Amino acid sequence: MKKLIAILTLMLTSTWLQAQLVVEVTQGVDSPSPVAVVPFNWSGTSPLPEDIAQVVSQNLERSGFFRMMSRDNMLSFPSRGDQVFFRDWRISSTDYLVIGRVEPVGGDQVSITFEVYDVLKEQRIVSQQVAGTTGSLRDAGHYISDVIFEALTGIKGAFSTRIVYVTAEQLAQDRQRFRLQIADWDGMRPRTILESSEPILSPSWSFDGSKIAYVSFETTRPSIYVQHLATGRRERIQSFPGLNGAPAWSPDGNRMALVLSKDGNPEIYVLNLNTRELDRMTHNSAIDTEPFWAPDGRSLYFTSDRGGSPQIYRLDMSSRNVERVTFEGNYNARGRLTQDGRFLAMVHRGQSRRFQIAVQDLQSGRIDILTNSDYDESPSIAPNGSIIIYATQQGNRGVLAAVSLDGRVRFTMPAPSGDVREPAWSPYLQ
Repeated sequence: MKKLIAILTLMLTSTWLQAQLVVEVTQGVDSPSPVAVVPFNWSGTSPLPEDIAQVVSQNLERSGFFRMMSRDNMLSFPSRGDQVFFRDWRISSTDYLVIGRVEPVGGDQVSITFEVYDVLKEQRIVSQQVAGTTGSLRDAGHYISDVIFEALTGIKGAFSTRIVYVTAEQLAQDRQRFRLQIADWDGMRPRTILESSEPILSPSWSFDGSKIAYVSFETTRPSIYVQHLATGRRERIQSFPGLNGAPAWSPDGNRMALVLSKDGNPEIYVLNLNTRELDRMTHNSAIDTEPFWAPDGRSLYFTSDRGGSPQIYRLDMSSRNVERVTFEGNYNARGRLTQDGRFLAMVHRGQSRRFQIAVQDLQSGRIDILTNSDYDESPSIAPNGSIIIYATQQGNRGVLAAVSLDGRVRFTMPAPSGDVREPAWSPYLQ
């Protein structure tokens, strides 16, 4: 354990730089569906600040499920159904066609109409109108991408979600500046919600997406804080002597699981956020850490070395019974569940001695290793259960990467320089 703490300390003191993340698809499905997203027609007089069709095209392409047609290869640029000539799109081997138009309504208000066609069947499968503003065109593009993705795959889209992560910048005289940042799912539009000269760890979204809990060392020892995103208000959760770490929101938002060592040993506690009552959940001489909730709120999963090596355990909230969940491999930690409660993503080390992202089917017990890298950590699952984002090493620096639950789609999100760590994917935002 001392060695592990030393490794974590080295990771925290490495050179981290703030930069915008960029999605680079490294592996997609074997036969991605060919899709054409035609530039949306704009009937206003001044140029729009955002190309909605480009946002949609990039989202679909970066999902790994689709192969997008270049605009240079398009034979026409329809914006209405009666302008679509299906023969032209069949010639170019396009399966699906997306068209749209943006019309001014008044002031900065716009109306966006988009349609999706099955080219082979010559049928319209989606037609919607969206209200927005010239300042929210990227949000509209993400929403449209969600609708299209679900229509074509049957999987709910997650392009309108956010990610939170930690970066840091090396300053002069051995000083560092840490930042807690939020960005679109693809790393665009990053904004800093906290800046500190001390480390920031373990960001965790509330289940309604309105707040983020995290650990800050700004008082020279770890304390848990909650940031209200709408107002910027920040509050410190009651701080205890020793370790205060690994906050995890309950599904109803009224409780928070956390790790405290106030009684001398790291244990799992649950804090009632309304009454501030604290309930100790584990009683073991081993180190219990990294709690996370089952989607139904009836049990907690956590990492413990009580069996001799780090493994994941499940605690029933009613009976307080604890059962071991992972058995394959000599290291399984930082677990996260899909929203249906069936699949468990984790950092896994087996015979290869590499720290990789793996997923275990809790019904069958089968475990699949999804990544080929050596030092993966901090997995977080998209709310639709399709993609796992995690931190890894690329060359000599840390980047964010992602892999689909079935391992067929992979992409990285490197910054131009420096390291990025501790990703957490938001729930669906209200």
